[in-house]
Amino acid sequence: MISFYHYFSAYLSALFYGFPSRKLTVIGVTGTNGKSTTVLMITRILERAGFMVGSVSSFWYKIGEHEKSNPLHMTMPGPWQLQKLLRQMVGAGCQYAVLEVTSEGIKQFRHRGINFDVAVLTNLSPEHIEAHGGFEKYRAAKMKLFAGLEYSRRKTIIGGKIAKTSVVNLDDKNADYFLRFGADKKYGFGIGNKELRIKNKGVKMIEARDIENKEDSVSFFVFDGSTSLATPSLSRGSLFLIPIIGNFNANNALAATTVAISQGINLDIAIAALKKITGIPGRMEFIQKQPFYVIVDLAHTPPAIEKVYQAVKKLLKSIDNKIITVFGAAGGGRDHWKRPELGRLAARYCDKIILTNEDPYDENPQKIVDEIFGGIFQEAQNKVEQILDRRQAIKHALKSAMPGDIVLLLGKGTEPNMVFADKKIPWDDRVVVREELGQK
Repeated sequence: MISFYHYFSAYLSALFYGFPSRKLTVIGVTGTNGKSTTVLMITRILERAGFMVGSVSSFWYKIGEHEKSNPLHMTMPGPWQLQKLLRQMVGAGCQYAVLEVTSEGIKQFRHRGINFDVAVLTNLSPEHIEAHGGFEKYRAAKMKLFAGLEYSRRKTIIGGKIAKTSVVNLDDKNADYFLRFGADKKYGFGIGNKELRIKNKGVKMIEARDIENKEDSVSFFVFDGSTSLATPSLSRGSLFLIPIIGNFNANNALAATTVAISQGINLDIAIAALKKITGIPGRMEFIQKQPFYVIVDLAHTPPAIEKVYQAVKKLLKSIDNKIITVFGAAGGGRDHWKRPELGRLAARYCDKIILTNEDPYDENPQKIVDEIFGGIFQEAQNKVEQILDRRQAIKHALKSAMPGDIVLLLGKGTEPNMVFADKKIPWDDRVVVREELGQK
């Protein structure tokens, strides 16, 4: 009954708003991590190329030149809100819509009634496993975005035919599952994965090499597959320099660049656009004006959190500097399996661990924290403090920090509230940090 309701609601909302996606080139970005960042990067490249763009992600709604924070506690809005946004994009003269597509959204048919033209896979790792009933079902939900390319109507917009295009991370072990679906064009991106490049001969490969991480940026060379990959000795590729840190952001940038190439956009335009991205809201976002680092990041899955730890570790100036982390885990029956794993990772990388609330929903917050603590090996348990009040946990972390230390706040990013049972409490880690530091 619930599935029928969602299915019917998706098509009814599309009908009500006149199927607006038929008048846009629609790019859907799915995966476990990096979706919002990739959406933003694609958007900025398209804008740099001269297009009017709308996009929807966990941190914003964008209609042409107008941007606002996502007011909901969900990444992919319900179908009525989503179709309304698409209609507004058409009304604003947008040529492209870039949408973050979640497995939960697909499970509830929010993608139905949207004619996607480009499907992008950033990566895949276990998440929402209990909600979907296993990793295979979670992966199958993601694959529906790609399956739809094969059978959906081809568009002609302003006299031009829009190709159905798949863009897949070839470094992900699940890549072949997504590439099996029919598309007019197929692209793969990766970081020097020669085995997959050879295996997927029918896929145009976009490759990054020589990634270099610095304190405030990441750089790499991109080879576009048409000539450089075949004869790498003839070219050093195109140099990308992005003023944000982390190998994972190089991967997100490569995904966005591959989408740009699929749309006929010159690499120089992608380079210029990405060079101007100085930060992603709630993703490795630095809070300035104190003698230690404060970084806010949405990361809440083990792979994403480990990548954040690895990236921030490079910021430490001396062996005396510490990584102080504040995090919890979502309740409501979400992914119990990952809680001890989050504890294990924190013990491995961090010098001080403060366990706190994230979004407990209807679960006992202390039980969630206890399950995280259970993954911390005994020798590291003296690093741990439990402060369920998230504001007090952040306040304690800030007071504990010395010059050069890193205070890392994980799990919330730009989310506008914290959920306790059926109550939503207004919340923003970034605002709380500034308040506690006495900043405006």
